[in-house]
Order: sequence, then C-alpha cells, then structure tokens
Amino acid sequence: MAVIDIAGFITDLKSHAVDHGFHVHDERHFVETYSLRQLWEVDLHPEEACHGPIDLHVSMEIDPRTLLTFEDLVLAMDDPDDEPPEGFSFPLVFTWTFPPLVRPPDLLVLATEVAGLGGVELPLEVSAIDSFHQVTDAPERSLSVISRVPISLGSVYKGDNEQVCAVLDRCKEVSMSLLERVPAWIEDNS
Repeated sequence: MAVIDIAGFITDLKSHAVDHGFHVHDERHFVETYSLRQLWEVDLHPEEACHGPIDLHVSMEIDPRTLLTFEDLVLAMDDPDDEPPEGFSFPLVFTWTFPPLVRPPDLLVLATEVAGLGGVELPLEVSAIDSFHQVTDAPERSLSVISRVPISLGSVYKGDNEQVCAVLDRCKEVSMSLLERVPAWIEDNS
C-alpha cells in the first residue's frame, strides 16, 4: 500500500506551476524495471516566453529504497495523525536552458546575480560548455542554470505545498530576470 501519491504530487506541481505563471508543455515518466527507480520530468516556461528563448525543465528522481523505508515507518506509526518521520527527501531539479549564445555573459557576475534572486529557497549554480563543431570553427557556448531543492517526503505525505509555492515564486523571478538578459546574449550584432 502506497502512503505517498507521487503522481498526484507531480500533478499538483504542474497545477501550481500554472498558478505561478508558467505554461506546461510536456511530462514524462520513466520507470527502471530492474531497480524500480522512477524519474518524472516536466517541461515548462514562463508565460512571457511562449516562443523562446528560455525553457525550464523540472525533474524529480524517486529512489525506491527511500520511498519504501519512509512508507514502512509511516505504516508503523501508532496514530495516523502523528508527525511523519523526518530525514527523507527527493531532489526536485530545476534546469533553465538557452539557445546557443553569440555573446555569452560573464559567468561569475551571472552566478552572483542569480544567486541573489534564488536566495535560500532556490540555490542556483551556473555552468557553461563550449562546443566545437569543426576544429576551425569558433566555440559555441551553451549555458545552464540549475537548482536542486530537496522535497521532504513528510510534507508530501501531509499535502503541505508551502515549500513548492515558495520555490515556484523564486523560479518565476529567476525566469523573468533571465528572460530580460537572454536577447543580448543571443543577438549577433556583427
């Protein structure tokens, strides 16, 4: 008997994302048959960026051992109204992606600025990759902004969505800030 409805949590997450100004475009669910590890993925973007240039990919990986251990402890509780056990969480990963950048930003400056927007609720990291299609070609830079937020299984069990709402508010702020900056990074003024 499952005590946590992960599919229901993902559905609520998508509904909250819409309430916080995002469009949901796609959802995928993968199950590894050997280990029963699951991965949920949702593609969305801010309403203001319906035709690009920014996308937000949200994923949640479910470790079956963590889920089963949590469920065993919940089922062993004497009173169903007791507080669920602490220390169990799944990572909710937010990844912003952009088209190839013609004029990439200074990564240190960008990392500092988005860290201030994300705050404690949404710790952010910025990374870039230079790709060379041909040896003689100039590098093509791609940029990613990533955040990993632990979601407590206890809060999912109780149906508490406060953490998710706070995170989605921050995601919207970060998305809007990045949306303002991206045109300068992808325009070719030569």
